[in-house]
Amino acid sequence: MPELPEVETTVRGLEPVLQGARIERVTLRRGDLRRPFPPDLGQRLTGATVTGLGRRAKYGLVDTDRGDTLVFHLGMSGRWRIDPEELGKHDHFVIETAQHRLALNDARRFGSLDLVPTVELAEWPAFAALGPEPLGPDFTAAHLAAAFEGRIAPVKALLLDQRVVAGLGNIYVCEALYRARIAPTRPAGTISRAWLVKLVEAIHEVLEAAIRAGGSTLKDYARPDGELGYFAKEWRVYGREGEPCQCGGLVERRVDSGRSTFWCPACQK
Repeated sequence: MPELPEVETTVRGLEPVLQGARIERVTLRRGDLRRPFPPDLGQRLTGATVTGLGRRAKYGLVDTDRGDTLVFHLGMSGRWRIDPEELGKHDHFVIETAQHRLALNDARRFGSLDLVPTVELAEWPAFAALGPEPLGPDFTAAHLAAAFEGRIAPVKALLLDQRVVAGLGNIYVCEALYRARIAPTRPAGTISRAWLVKLVEAIHEVLEAAIRAGGSTLKDYARPDGELGYFAKEWRVYGREGEPCQCGGLVERRVDSGRSTFWCPACQK
């Protein structure tokens, strides 16, 4: 599934071709993805000018001058294609401007498209309970200390809780915990403030490195320009079960709630 860095990379790839552009035509090549498209989606977007692009958690945002925001989720395999020579059977939603054609391609159809009044975004059900952005100013050691206080749940589980921090996914939590040298199974409430500072720094480092690399190549994920992200080459524990850690130990894998956790018991305490 595309995670925060992949969505951020997608938004940055769309910005040069959509920012300030007038949407000349909208084509819905089916009526739904994971759920039905808004019935007036095409009507409200056609003729609108894109005034800004952004991201919230794992959702991409496209603002228009009509006070609407197109909210997209890439699901398990979705991606935007810029100026495809031909439309394929999995190109389900198409936007055309005077200079470009953009197609939302989603073979598994686990993605979504919504159109939300921009002023109501913060209260939109999918966003209302979200925690702070991990790259934003509100994500601090003090925030984690408050969220973790008295909690016996594993730190990895709480970092994946979108109410604690928005947008973190399995790959990047595993990698951040490794860099911070914190065991994913450690009860969150037992982590000292000093170690939480290291954890916040590690989360920043992992996400920023992944965004610079264009995300991780996961099956058929690709950036809007068609290039594959290469952060997978920088994974230190994820997907490396049985391989040696830099400390001399071996990377192990465990499964928690259906998710694989990769870590080094020798150096993550």
